[in-house]
Amino acid sequence: MAGDAKKLQPIIVKKIKKGGHAAHGGAWKIAYADFVTAMMAFFLLMWLLGSTTEGDRKGIQDYFNNPIKVSMMGGSGSGDSSSVVKGGGQDLTRSTGQVKRGDVEAERKSYTLQALKATRAQQASAEAESLKMLKGRVESKLANDPRFNELKAQIRFDMTTDGLRIQIVDEQNRPMFATGSAVVQPYMRELLRTIGGVLAEVPNKLTLEGHTDTAAFSAGAGGYSNWELSADRANASRRELIAGGLADEKVLRVQGLAASSLFDREQPLNPVNRRISIIVMNREAEDRFHGSADTEVQPPALEVATALAESASSPRADTR
Repeated sequence: MAGDAKKLQPIIVKKIKKGGHAAHGGAWKIAYADFVTAMMAFFLLMWLLGSTTEGDRKGIQDYFNNPIKVSMMGGSGSGDSSSVVKGGGQDLTRSTGQVKRGDVEAERKSYTLQALKATRAQQASAEAESLKMLKGRVESKLANDPRFNELKAQIRFDMTTDGLRIQIVDEQNRPMFATGSAVVQPYMRELLRTIGGVLAEVPNKLTLEGHTDTAAFSAGAGGYSNWELSADRANASRRELIAGGLADEKVLRVQGLAASSLFDREQPLNPVNRRISIIVMNREAEDRFHGSADTEVQPPALEVATALAESASSPRADTR
């Protein structure tokens, strides 16, 4: 029995518990994740700055400064840049990267402008050379025709900003028109028709101008003056050029300038002031004419300088 009592004696196990510490939280993990994210964003920013052009960076800056303005106006550096991945971009139907609108576009526009200026300069040079050749052909045509031997001194050639100018001037004893009228003299008619045949060979447009000296026109019906006379003589010259083979549509302008543009300003009554000017226009002058014709209304010549005709002392016998 005593042995059984020993066997039933309970076994007591003592466990010593040490002092515990407070549980550790996960705040450090969040802080570390924030740090890693910030570093990743920093290196991504540095990579983007290094891989973009100045124009793209300007576009990004403009977008963040004023997003609405950039999105509405667009322009250089405002987007549509090629993707980092070859063939990438917003348009998935394209197999190649979309074209950038930053420095590349600006450089392309600059090159295009320079090329355009160079092309225009070459065209102007070629056109000037063509007009010089035309001058030579007219001179040769007239020199080889004995009918015009006595008229050589009355024909003047010069190059102006508008093109080749051919001027036929009066001489004291050899006027181009009947006195005080627009009736063309026979030798003037032959000269104009010969010139018209040569000018018909070139595509250039023409301007015709009639000029008089400062002598007052004798009192005529309806106030007929040097303005009407110069315009009528220019128009009569136009008809003779057309009779010589010039196409009517090649004449862009016919105007009478009276004595407003004297050939010899020191001697206003010099016969050379009575003249007909034929201007073979270059491309620049033609474009300028068409550009101003739709936007500008030129005042009538009669209203601009009627006082010039009235300022003469008294009517006299016409020598024009």
